[in-house]
Amino acid sequence: MSMTPPPGWYRDPSYPLVERWWDGAAWTDHRRQPEQPVPIPVSPAGQDPQLAPQSAAEPRRSGGPKRAKAVALATAAVVLVAAIVTGAVVLGRDDDGGGAEARTTTAAASDSKDASPSPSASASKSAQADDPSTVVDDLNGITLALPDGWVRPENVAEDDLVMITPGTYDCPGDPGLCRRGRVFSRTVTSNDEKSPKALAENDIEDAANDTYDRGVLDERPYSGIKSHQVVKSGSVAVGGRAGYFVRWQVTTGAGPGGYVESLAFASTVGSQSMILVRFAFDAGADGPPVSDMDRITKGIKPVGDAAGSSGGVGSSIGTGR
Repeated sequence: MSMTPPPGWYRDPSYPLVERWWDGAAWTDHRRQPEQPVPIPVSPAGQDPQLAPQSAAEPRRSGGPKRAKAVALATAAVVLVAAIVTGAVVLGRDDDGGGAEARTTTAAASDSKDASPSPSASASKSAQADDPSTVVDDLNGITLALPDGWVRPENVAEDDLVMITPGTYDCPGDPGLCRRGRVFSRTVTSNDEKSPKALAENDIEDAANDTYDRGVLDERPYSGIKSHQVVKSGSVAVGGRAGYFVRWQVTTGAGPGGYVESLAFASTVGSQSMILVRFAFDAGADGPPVSDMDRITKGIKPVGDAAGSSGGVGSSIGTGR
């Protein structure tokens, strides 16, 4: 009977200075700084100690026999989980012929899940099952069509991520995993601004910094942004509503740089709050075509608009890179 470790935070096998989320079957893209420095648990012979899970703070050595027994049981549990995690990775190595790194094995497992449609936190699972080519964002009352080469996100840290390009690669700057293309959808809650133009123009710098300057752990996956230029901006109809977009091309300290866009428009549901859709595409031959930004924008429709009568009507943006 095979055993797998329970979901939890463990030392990242590809970057041991941070913790990485194990979902019970594969490593995810979610990382964090350890809450406090802890020693690496002693593992049985033949195991890689860097793959052992983070333990709690080292217990004090006082408290009598009951305390000592509890500490012994906790230590045994840590070593057992470490052995199971290590065994899962070693089995992955054996399947690849023994020559692949653990990071390659776990990344491949995560990428294989990317190919299977799965909703983000704000997407409707039932509606997605009905139409695998569409992402439903019930919170904002919109649907987004998936272009060729894009999939729904799974096992990602960002709750408002609605579509991604499959696969990851080693970031060119600080250690970590990067992705070629991402699209986010979020409700504007920080202010009462109702002008799509003002929202897009105020958001574009944050959109660029969040992707290409610093990561969630304050790391610099692309060694920071060195410069940017406005590629395109203007009014656009989104789902039958007036919207506005601003697109930048950014040059980074490492890697090919990228394209970011902030698109703002009003929702058609509830209080009709303003919505921001962010695009982040790597530049270069391996990045998705920038024209996909336009295709995705034109494919945004209100929930329930099955015929697409209002999706992208009157769009003023062009196509092409």
